[in-house]
Amino acid sequence: MNTYKITLIALLASLAVVGRYVFAFLPNVQPVTAIIIIAGFWLGPLAAVVLAVLVTFLSNIMLGMGIWTIWQVAAWAVIGLASGLIGKYWSNIPLLLLAAFGALSGIFYGLVLSVTMYSFAGSFWGYYLAGLPFDLYHAAGNAVFITMLYPVFSRLFQRYYNQWIPA
Repeated sequence: MNTYKITLIALLASLAVVGRYVFAFLPNVQPVTAIIIIAGFWLGPLAAVVLAVLVTFLSNIMLGMGIWTIWQVAAWAVIGLASGLIGKYWSNIPLLLLAAFGALSGIFYGLVLSVTMYSFAGSFWGYYLAGLPFDLYHAAGNAVFITMLYPVFSRLFQRYYNQWIPA
């Protein structure tokens, strides 16, 4: 990683943390997953995992740290890893499919947290079904944020590739 890429990851982390804090009043509607997906798609799996760790810990300092923080990191890291692999092997994916991947990522994120919270709640299905509406909010929010942010961020990342990645 060069200095420019690290700076870009730090900028994206700050945007995601601020976005998570600003949208905290809406349950599970936040730009974090969308930013991790877009960053993974353009910058690669490692950058997305680093971004997932940074965003989770920095935002949870303000919003509340707990045992779920570990599983948030794990879920967002897997989502970032998957989006990085998609970007590496299918770089011309249509925006609609990337938004659909974002929606599925919202469902996956909720599933991971529900499975891991099973040991505390005692019942997986009750916990999962109670959280399913929030997972659907997360899925819809991801699709909307990806649709809105991808055109803007893709210009930024294209500029990064034109200036800092040798041809």
